[in-house]
Amino acid sequence: MDIVLTPLTKNDIELVRVWRNSPEVAQYMYTEDEITIEQQEAWFDKVKNDDSCRYWIIEYDNKKIGLASITGISKVLKSCYWAFYLGTDVPRGGGIGSKIEFNILEYVFNELKLNKLRCEVMIFNDKVISMHEKFGFRREAYYRQHVKKNGKWIDTVGLAILSEEWNKQKEFMQKLIYRT
Repeated sequence: MDIVLTPLTKNDIELVRVWRNSPEVAQYMYTEDEITIEQQEAWFDKVKNDDSCRYWIIEYDNKKIGLASITGISKVLKSCYWAFYLGTDVPRGGGIGSKIEFNILEYVFNELKLNKLRCEVMIFNDKVISMHEKFGFRREAYYRQHVKKNGKWIDTVGLAILSEEWNKQKEFMQKLIYRT
């Protein structure tokens, strides 16, 4: 089975809100506050026609399993940020994250023709940092006390990959992920 990224619609935002408010997802988010229905609808109304971002529902095996996004799309800097999360009751460690990352890299570099893809990951999220590095992302920044979670400051790692780096890594990653 392959990953399908379907543009986020208003029909999906309640499911996304439930995922986002779940403790297993919220622990990796910069904000801790529970998101209300009204806040979710206001957020969607703001982003739905914003050219600087894209949001997708991640589907796997015909099931909606998470959300992926690119934000801060800059045609001047030719870069953007990306993030994703899997909803509740989705098995971890089966290569789903790698398939999502592959799809995003392809979209950013081949469809949008950007030069740089960036992300930020809280320092305790070793598995995601490692996954990004496996794809060729490099650590470019270390943000000390960048996020406050449960009353404690958390450091964050800034990672990025360039289009030319992805072009060198793509074939290897495709074989590794899809066993082609």
